Amino acid sequence: MSIEAFDVVDLIRVKRDGGELSTEQIRWLVDAYTRGVVADEQMAAWAMAVFLRGMAPREIRDLTFAMVDSGERMSFADLGKPTTDKHSTGGVGDKITLPLTPLVASFGVAVPQLSGRGLGHTGGTLDKLESIPGWRAKLSNEEFLAQLRDVGGVIAAAGAGLAPADGKLYALRDTTATVDSIPLIASSIMSKKIAEGTASLVLDVKFGSGAFLPEQERGRELAETMVRLGADAGVETVALLTNMHTPLGYAIGNANEVRESLEVLAGGGPSDVVELTLALAREMLALAGLPDADVEGHLAAGKAMDSWRAMVLAQGGDPDAALPSARESETVRAERSGVVTELPALPFGIGAWRLGAGRSRKEDPVLHAAGIDLHVRAGDEVAAGQPLYTLHTDDPERFERARAALEGALVIGDAGDPVADGGPLIAARIAG
Repeated sequence: MSIEAFDVVDLIRVKRDGGELSTEQIRWLVDAYTRGVVADEQMAAWAMAVFLRGMAPREIRDLTFAMVDSGERMSFADLGKPTTDKHSTGGVGDKITLPLTPLVASFGVAVPQLSGRGLGHTGGTLDKLESIPGWRAKLSNEEFLAQLRDVGGVIAAAGAGLAPADGKLYALRDTTATVDSIPLIASSIMSKKIAEGTASLVLDVKFGSGAFLPEQERGRELAETMVRLGADAGVETVALLTNMHTPLGYAIGNANEVRESLEVLAGGGPSDVVELTLALAREMLALAGLPDADVEGHLAAGKAMDSWRAMVLAQGGDPDAALPSARESETVRAERSGVVTELPALPFGIGAWRLGAGRSRKEDPVLHAAGIDLHVRAGDEVAAGQPLYTLHTDDPERFERARAALEGALVIGDAGDPVADGGPLIAARIAG
């Protein structure tokens, strides 16, 4: 039996009492947990101590790099083209990755987008794309690199070999009420992105009712922490702080979000989805060496749509196939005339989840046709009897719980009443 360098109980005690762990202690802790020497209950205690006491910037950096070093690193050095990636902290109706990746790829830039699945009220990019008949999320490293070289854009599942320590810790945090800790969120996101090997990264860090961190100040703190981690790793990183007080676009779900993304790629779509897609594309292309790229022109000329079709075909999907439609639908109408003064994201995210668009556990299936289509936005004038939103599911027994989540969420006031929309869509840009 080998003798370990440290005693995990001592490390838990240090964090519990507000102390700092050394670089060697953090590296040992991550390695020992990955090897199974540190038990889940011990790591859970340490994570709770971090949640309550926080971490110094140096500790967050050490934790991030230790998780990167727990597994393999990808390299795109032989691609012969610049690489850039984007990560969103997630929200309601956030389908931006779908139009954004092919738009950026249409400029000859490689976009290695390793994405995840939805959990709770925030949707997963892979769940959305799996609405497309035949499309597959799992690619070998060879397939991934070949698609980057030949097509430019890839949206795929991250392999188990990238930052495995983060995979273990992420699952533990989800069951121990330690998810919304800035040191743990930042190290989790950035360890995977650094291990992924991209040269540059744009972060979409959300605040508001439907975000991971509702408070704008905490969103900014998370963005600044991640930008600093990127710089420390040699990954040029920029963050946009964006508003998730109300849902993005009109579609919340999986198949219906793909439909809305196709509208954007065809030159239409909701103004907020288009605005954020274009803003993130400009940031990504600037980091890739194309600061003057005509992103609007590529959308209008259909070049982004061409890239989308090539990406879907490369992963076995049929870009012309019909997307799933729900067997059951129910429309909620306005009881009075007036102005929509409140349309908070969170209840609609929960409502779509309860209809089957999301999952409670990672292993649960999703209903690809389930979700909500909004017919109005905050600030819109409505007439009595006008459709406000439509619920979709294959299981009509789900309607009752979804309606309960949405009870009182959409508020219709009088003309001149203040509208709760959280302010501008893009609140700040944060760079190193």
